[in-house]
Amino acid sequence: MTTKAEFNAEEWEMIAGGPALAGLIIVASQRGGTIRESLAMAKTYAAAKAEHSAGDLVGEIVASAPHLDAKQFSSKEDMRTRGLGKISEAVELVRAKATPEELDEYRQFAMAVALHAAEADKSGGFLGIGGERISGNEESALNDIAAALGTERPPADPSSS
Repeated sequence: MTTKAEFNAEEWEMIAGGPALAGLIIVASQRGGTIRESLAMAKTYAAAKAEHSAGDLVGEIVASAPHLDAKQFSSKEDMRTRGLGKISEAVELVRAKATPEELDEYRQFAMAVALHAAEADKSGGFLGIGGERISGNEESALNDIAAALGTERPPADPSSS
């Protein structure tokens, strides 16, 4: 199993921050809903923590809170552009040192963080009635994140509608 010890501090920061950055890109893609989206991301981390042992890659990632500073980006567009690049770099680091199964788990976890953030807050509608579960901007961001991860985007969870 690949562990944190196999990466230097800079590499680990990039790998550990990738899934949270995917969620932040979703949050920045749409106005409103920040609290719900943040809670959905936290729940995804908690579920992964319960599912993975501390000895595997995703388990070590979720063992501590991610350290991201949104102020490192000059705008939402900068966050999306540079953030997608950082996610791609993180995937390449994992690919270089981890097993194919761990790479797949990493991709799935990062995509789950983004997808749950996108599903957390309905857009449009009136007083919570109607609206869409995932907005067009969030759809676009999810597709970009999937491409940066080098994976297919899973369908939205129909039970969350």
